[in-house]
Amino acid sequence: MSQEPAARQPLEPAAADAVRAYAARTRADADRFASALEDIAANGLPAVEECTPWEELREAHLARLAAQRPAVTR
Repeated sequence: MSQEPAARQPLEPAAADAVRAYAARTRADADRFASALEDIAANGLPAVEECTPWEELREAHLARLAAQRPAVTR
């Protein structure tokens, strides 16, 4: 007894464009991450003095999120 796969529902053109844009951003992020890992593999870890503490990175990211969604911070 074979079951046929369910037919796919096509996306609206705007939704398909949004999915493609998300895929492109995700691919670019993955490429940057892979590049950083390749640099570490080739050259080792950077000196601690050259790094940004994670707390500063977190606060900067939270500030960007708050600027995008000001109602969330109330």
